[in-house]
Amino acid sequence: MDSINQQQPEENYKDLSGTEALDKVRELVKKAETCFFCSNIKTGVPFSTRPMSVQKVDDDGFFWFLSADDSHKNDEISQDPFVHLLFQGSAHSDFLNIYGIAEVSKDKEKIKELWEPILKTWFTEGVDDPRITVIKVEPTEGYYWDTKHGNAVALIKQAAGAVIGKTLDDSIEGKLDIEKD
Repeated sequence: MDSINQQQPEENYKDLSGTEALDKVRELVKKAETCFFCSNIKTGVPFSTRPMSVQKVDDDGFFWFLSADDSHKNDEISQDPFVHLLFQGSAHSDFLNIYGIAEVSKDKEKIKELWEPILKTWFTEGVDDPRITVIKVEPTEGYYWDTKHGNAVALIKQAAGAVIGKTLDDSIEGKLDIEKD
């Protein structure tokens, strides 16, 4: 444990698993709305990063995205399926870090399930646009950083800690094991 965490008077580390982990993932994904989708993780070349919106996190903890079949990310996934997803919901909390293995398909039923009208901006032929692909990311490991009681309480604790010279914050962090219970 690092020196800052050793000075915490409250417990600030909690690993989550099963349903509890999946609920935390969904909460943080919803707050962030967009993630940084990193690919080319193990190729030896600098990894690529782009913003992406998660269409869904399902009951098995899989992350689902829609993408164009001729996109760079689809090509990169075909070369190296290992990806890294990074989420930040606010300036001071709601952080989520997921490593996983991505798979690209043209599953029409999944495309229909994930479709939203705003996506016509990119897929101009609508839900039946032949360029649409589905990216499924199966998490292999995850980590979160958050607050226990929200940003307002965290700010009050930090301010009090600064006044009295004691490490006080409302942080909580830990590993995520998303496999079902």
